[in-house]
Amino acid sequence: MTDLGALDYVLLGIQAVFAGPEAFSLLGLPIPITVAMVTIGLITGIIVGATPGLGGVIAMAISLPILISIFGFNSDALLPVLGFLIGVMKGSTVGGAVPAILFNTPGTPDAFMTTLDGYPMAKAGKARKALKIAHFSSVSGDTFSDMVLIVCAPFLAILVEAYLDLPEKTALIILSLSFIAAVVGGSPAKGLLSCGLGLLAVYIGTGEDFYPRLSFGTDALSDGIPITAAVIGVLVLGAIFVELEDLWHQKRTSGGIQIIKEVGDQRLHWADIRRILPFIGRSAVIGTAIGALPGIGSTLAATIGYATGKRRHDRRKAPDDPSFGNGAPEGIAATEAANSSVSGANLIPVLSLGIPGNTAAVFLILAAESIGGFNPGPSVFKFTTDLNPELVIVFGLFTAMIFANLLNWTIGGVFMRSLGVLARIPKQLLLPVVFLLTLASLYVQETDMSAVWFAFGFGVLGYFMRRFAISPLPFVIAFVLGSRLEDTARQAFSATGGDPFFLFKSPIAAIFILAAVAVIVLSLRKPEAKSA
Repeated sequence: MTDLGALDYVLLGIQAVFAGPEAFSLLGLPIPITVAMVTIGLITGIIVGATPGLGGVIAMAISLPILISIFGFNSDALLPVLGFLIGVMKGSTVGGAVPAILFNTPGTPDAFMTTLDGYPMAKAGKARKALKIAHFSSVSGDTFSDMVLIVCAPFLAILVEAYLDLPEKTALIILSLSFIAAVVGGSPAKGLLSCGLGLLAVYIGTGEDFYPRLSFGTDALSDGIPITAAVIGVLVLGAIFVELEDLWHQKRTSGGIQIIKEVGDQRLHWADIRRILPFIGRSAVIGTAIGALPGIGSTLAATIGYATGKRRHDRRKAPDDPSFGNGAPEGIAATEAANSSVSGANLIPVLSLGIPGNTAAVFLILAAESIGGFNPGPSVFKFTTDLNPELVIVFGLFTAMIFANLLNWTIGGVFMRSLGVLARIPKQLLLPVVFLLTLASLYVQETDMSAVWFAFGFGVLGYFMRRFAISPLPFVIAFVLGSRLEDTARQAFSATGGDPFFLFKSPIAAIFILAAVAVIVLSLRKPEAKSA
């Protein structure tokens, strides 16, 4: 196929989703496999998001090895697997509001802000109305973020490919790691420590030398640490260990679930929508802007969106309206729109730069690297007259995201409101099952017990990182980007004739390096004490 234009690639991406291999037929209509996987992923995401102790990250970690073992390592598996993961990502973001509103139990840090107004509304007998507000706000923010992704990612990738060569790309990765380490987790020093541990772990047993590095002469380390084992261990097993210990300490003091009877009208009227729309719009912009920056995540977006909405609400609220923190519908809208609008924007650095912005994006990159045939980065957006299969995959992903949003608007709210009962499952029964499923799914992919032991070891590391308030996200992103950083640096060093100062010979690369140093230095500066 030759002489392809931009519109041709868009149509090919849509065709790859809706005219792909058939999964089954429904009432005589063929259902494409990608459509089925996006639908199943969205429903799964809503279920795990509505269940305390679970979350989108855990569901993606468990399902990825299983999906790869089912679909295999070929290009036809890319869209179904990535479509399922995108569905889980979107569904879990929406479903996470269920336990936060009904039981004051935030499943993720960004859902904490939802509890501030959602749970008071539930106690006042307006739980269903609070869930409807959360659903409308969440899907609205997510849809806006996806629109920005579709428009901005191709242009950003084209600019990167036009102006950034190997030295500049190396410096950009260094700047991204510095930025992530400095802003994630509250403490720059702990972020740098987490990032350094990730780089140390990824360089064990790897490289172009014949002798394995840092392997201590052991066969288990000589081949390097499996990326899936490290990521699942630190992110999932570490969180499970912390939850189990918390349950152990809280066993004697945990109370039962209070059942609240519904009071008043539970419908979401147009007057309610007009009341919360300004808060949704403002938080959607805030979340999208924050999501486009790698590594910051939805917690900061939810916090800023809530704080910004509170200032506006305090200035304009009527005397009889509840204030933020006392059951204000605007508080739910501001929070849910902000944290949901991060998800689409997080894929802007993933698709245009190959840099993961959050943990969900990490698993999307893991899926692409495991299956092969798709390497996120600026090269995927080359609009060549000859067929570029990676560009078809990108527009297929955009199509899958739009389809997932349509499902979220229609059936997502129904599932979200009906699955609140899952929040009643005791964590002490749920977490051991999740632990075993995680290890089993990892073994399915690696078929080697050493990977299970690696995951367990990194789970212990993740446990101690959380106990010492060290964010595991810089570790994971550094582990994912570490090999790419070394490969790019080696190629840049070779392309510049072995110049050891290649990072400073290019003005753009030098600016990136200076910016990385500035980010670290400014973040480590402590405010000076004021003199009396």
